[in-house]
Amino acid sequence: MLAMRLRQLRLARGLTLDALAAAMGGLVTKQALSKYEGGKAQPSLRVLTTLARALKVKTLELYRAPDVRIEVVAFRKRSQLGKKEQERVENLVARLLEDRTRLQGLIAEDGETDIPAHAMPVRALDAVEERADELRKRWNLGDDPVARMTDVLEDHHVHVAEIDASERFDGLAAVARGGDGTVRAAAVVSRRGVPAARQRLNLAHELGHLVLKPGKGVDEEKAAFRFGAAFLAPASTLRREVGVRRSAIGLDELLLLKRRYGMSLQALVHRLHDLGVINDLHARQWWRMISAKGWKKVEPEEAPPEEPQWLRRTTLRVFSEGLLTAGEAETLLGEKIEERPSASLVERRAFMKLPVDERRKLLAQQADTMADYYHRDSDWREFAVAEPGDE
Repeated sequence: MLAMRLRQLRLARGLTLDALAAAMGGLVTKQALSKYEGGKAQPSLRVLTTLARALKVKTLELYRAPDVRIEVVAFRKRSQLGKKEQERVENLVARLLEDRTRLQGLIAEDGETDIPAHAMPVRALDAVEERADELRKRWNLGDDPVARMTDVLEDHHVHVAEIDASERFDGLAAVARGGDGTVRAAAVVSRRGVPAARQRLNLAHELGHLVLKPGKGVDEEKAAFRFGAAFLAPASTLRREVGVRRSAIGLDELLLLKRRYGMSLQALVHRLHDLGVINDLHARQWWRMISAKGWKKVEPEEAPPEEPQWLRRTTLRVFSEGLLTAGEAETLLGEKIEERPSASLVERRAFMKLPVDERRKLLAQQADTMADYYHRDSDWREFAVAEPGDE
């Protein structure tokens, strides 16, 4: 267990063996670290403590087995993405999901989720439209455009993460399963810094990889892309707003649709073409124009990407409740926390550090004080709940 955890945590931090040895102040060599990760040697207590500090975890966590099993469902990358970078991303996402399922447990949200992982069969590409509508209905989204894709996903325990990665990395989808095999959470991951329209489709695309189960002969990437576009712009809504058939569509109208659906011009042209609203000729005209104007990289009216909120909100919540230390919360968020526990929380922690006999003595004194108060002040009795039959 130690060997596997060391390697996972190091790769998740993006550290080489040399970099980790340096972060430990040269206490051990990279050769020694390699032996620890290979299970060929065991570190001393001093080395373990220094390792944990360098990896920003508690020493105990180096030995703790993960509460969930992580499965990478889809990893979209270009052929030039190196093996080491792919391994780093996969370990980073595994660590991310482990942390977030642990947070779910702290707020009692660690039961089975409403994520139909690989539970939506697709025997033909057109059937993807029905699957997107089905998931929208299951999640009570109606048929309006999705205002914030990150909120919709996080409301259903599909954690959203943006990571610093090579431009050769496009996206990743993963699930976390409990010991009984049920899905406890999932993650969709995209590269940091892409515009909102591209980010939203990336996330919806990865959602497609999570839920679809393509049959024989169905291209998985095409199915996931079609699902993502259908999830963001339902066919019935889009046809109602632009018409069932169009001989042409102009830039101003496409920009209006971009603002309404949060999709790029390229994605909208594909969507309109898939639905038969515009024909092959007009779609090709648009694709040539988009390419000629350089809009494949930067489009007009780009909006900043959506920012996921679940991790920050939940971390601050459990920190305020005293379930995380400041150091643990700061490690999860990757930033310093200004808020500090309330005075009452500090007092509770101080109380718990007292010897058992002293705690019992204080509790007895407080009980006597409250008993005397209730005997002297009978107003509280007016709020008592009457028993059945009392008048």
